[in-house]
Amino acid sequence: MADLFDIPNSADQTGNAGAGESSAPRPLADRLRPRSLGEVIGQEQVLGPEAPLGVMLSSGSLSSLVFWGPPGVGKTTIARLLADETDLHFVQISAIFTGVPELRKVFEAAKVRRGNGKGTLLFVDEIHRFNKAQQDGFLPYMEDGTILLVGATTENPSFELNAAVLSRSQVLVLERLSLADLERLAQRAERELDRGMPLDGPAREALLEMADGDGRALLNLIEQVMAWRVDGKLDTDALSTRLMRRAAKYDKSGDEHYNLISALHKSVRGSDPDAALYWFSRMLEGGEDPRFLARRITRMACEDIALADPQAQGVCLSAWETYERLGSPEGELALAQAVIYLALAPKTNAGYMAYKAARALAKKTGSEPPPKHILNAPTSLMAEQGYGDGYEYDHNAEGGFSGQNYFPEGVKRPVLYSPVERGFERELKRRLDYFTTQRLKKK
Repeated sequence: MADLFDIPNSADQTGNAGAGESSAPRPLADRLRPRSLGEVIGQEQVLGPEAPLGVMLSSGSLSSLVFWGPPGVGKTTIARLLADETDLHFVQISAIFTGVPELRKVFEAAKVRRGNGKGTLLFVDEIHRFNKAQQDGFLPYMEDGTILLVGATTENPSFELNAAVLSRSQVLVLERLSLADLERLAQRAERELDRGMPLDGPAREALLEMADGDGRALLNLIEQVMAWRVDGKLDTDALSTRLMRRAAKYDKSGDEHYNLISALHKSVRGSDPDAALYWFSRMLEGGEDPRFLARRITRMACEDIALADPQAQGVCLSAWETYERLGSPEGELALAQAVIYLALAPKTNAGYMAYKAARALAKKTGSEPPPKHILNAPTSLMAEQGYGDGYEYDHNAEGGFSGQNYFPEGVKRPVLYSPVERGFERELKRRLDYFTTQRLKKK
């Protein structure tokens, strides 16, 4: 039953065009929009019979949801089809264009609709763009059943959505479409257009790669290709000449930024120079600031190579300085060479772990004074208090080592630094073992 707040659509719920629009041109992406969940390509991890949505639908119990995934993977389409499957009225808003007054109207309309025996599935695109107060405004309507909320976000919900909203929703991760998924979508487009794309095999594969897992982007590219009047089939070079390659998805302030730097760091730690160079290049291609990369690879040298190769930090700092002197694009080569050096350097985190353990011990015993024998006594009063008494000057001791205790008297001597048998740290372990033996002898 319609109510005062419903806005008539130019198309009905089945997607058929209204009067006066039957001859209007429709984009290919709109023409191929699935009419049922069974027509959705990809996303088996959420739509399969034993997957979350499959189980919810079979049990007749649909909860509020948050779809987290990149653009063009079907978030809006799936939400609309869920409303059809569950006989809910579908309402779509965007957090970018919707303010508090509009939200109030949506909630009031849902209340009226509920009073008339019809539920509402409210789809909120870019839900992470709502502030905390706006997100809190959904809670009472979610709790009393006025709306079933389905939010869509390209950002990590753990960071961008309120805990209260997350606790009342199930987060489902939608993935980039695979090349096989994109090929199925391309074949569907060709059937709709009743002809094949004028591309040879390698060019067709290149077109799928250009879409970068985005189904909507692929359909837009196909629409461009199909509009060309060409004889025969185009090869990859001809395709690249006619089409600007789509920029890879990369948000320098979002999840992808942290995902890629994590991939680079772990590739270096895993001693894989090829993978490390690949992720380094992915970030540069995405527009990352080389100075950020210079800082992070220097951190990698400190954390994962450390004293196994004391030169590693110097290599990174030198590469950083070289970049500052040369600028882009020449300076990036110095950073790339530093990445290779780090990937092939011996690895140890012994210094990093020792530092963390020392900080934890210092926090726990932060009020313990140093032993008096290692304190200076610049005044007579301090000397009378025993400051400096019993201190042994190591240079005067046999072997240049006194073996005295330098920890607070109330702190049991710990073992913080445990070097590994790799790289230069093998030599440091030999030295540490020598001093440990000498210390035991002098007890």
